[in-house]
Amino acid sequence: MRSRLSVSRAVGAIAFGATLVLGLSSCAAGSPDETDAQTDTSGAGEDKQISILWVQPLFTHPVHKIMQAGFIAACKDLDYKCDLVGNPSATSYDITASIALAEAAIAKTSYDAIAVYGADPGLNSYMEKLGNLGYPIVTWHVLPEEGTVPGLLAAAAQDIAEGGKNAALALGAEIQGQGTVAITQGSSNTSENLMTESFTATMNSEYPDVKILETVMEGFDPVAAQQKAIGLIQANPDIVGAFSTTGGGPATWAGAQRTSGVKLTIIGMDYTRQNLDLVTAGEVFAVLAQPLYSESRKVAELAGALARGESVDYINLLPSPVIKAGDLEPYYDILDQAEAAN
Repeated sequence: MRSRLSVSRAVGAIAFGATLVLGLSSCAAGSPDETDAQTDTSGAGEDKQISILWVQPLFTHPVHKIMQAGFIAACKDLDYKCDLVGNPSATSYDITASIALAEAAIAKTSYDAIAVYGADPGLNSYMEKLGNLGYPIVTWHVLPEEGTVPGLLAAAAQDIAEGGKNAALALGAEIQGQGTVAITQGSSNTSENLMTESFTATMNSEYPDVKILETVMEGFDPVAAQQKAIGLIQANPDIVGAFSTTGGGPATWAGAQRTSGVKLTIIGMDYTRQNLDLVTAGEVFAVLAQPLYSESRKVAELAGALARGESVDYINLLPSPVIKAGDLEPYYDILDQAEAAN
């Protein structure tokens, strides 16, 4: 059984003081655990309800709400006590405030494992600190190479290369292996770059007659992104399809399609409600369903296993299916859960 130290330091006199709203929600099956955090414990025994803390900056982002819904559902199914923290008023990654909220939760409750959203490297040192205190640490949606973040014991995320391959096969088949296809990314980063590489390699292998345009960074401003997509359409009259590796991509390309009057076969990322509605309306062919909900369920399973002293795989890859108009109902159900839980 893995032992851990409890955190004895209370988080009074935080600079945020009374002005910082505590973004803390609980999904316990029973009443909140008021255990004094100064009392040392030694792991999760057979009769002790496992307690997990979820730490996620950019707490209210729609995609992050889907993740939280999966974690909450798993905690209820497993009868774990789970708390979620993050700055609820932030519109960008607020690491400082989110860590302060996590510290406040840790000072109040004795946790058996902690899940930290490690999408920003600025959280790596905090994961290391928690690991040094004896907490089993799990992350999700990103896959840091094993050993690069001390204290991190497991990660769950989509199989990015498989996702890019799936998108290429679906798009190539729909355009019958002919024409020109554009690729846009939100930014240049490890995940999106790998997906683009996999998409391109698969398209070149399976549909060699398809011309792939040089990748363009669409960014995260909707108006600017749409203008870039319109520019690609105007510069390439033989364009028949587009693939975006970012969640705003379906709206980017649907808007460019409407403005230009050119019908495209579009595949984008993420089953947000807006994106599903675009597929339903026929403006977007399909979306690649990052396993936002299932990877977060996996986080609860991994954290619970580690809390019991069990061994788990460090890397846990989950599939990213291409979902079309006839596949949407389960994903609308997930969104309903996410909205109901928050």
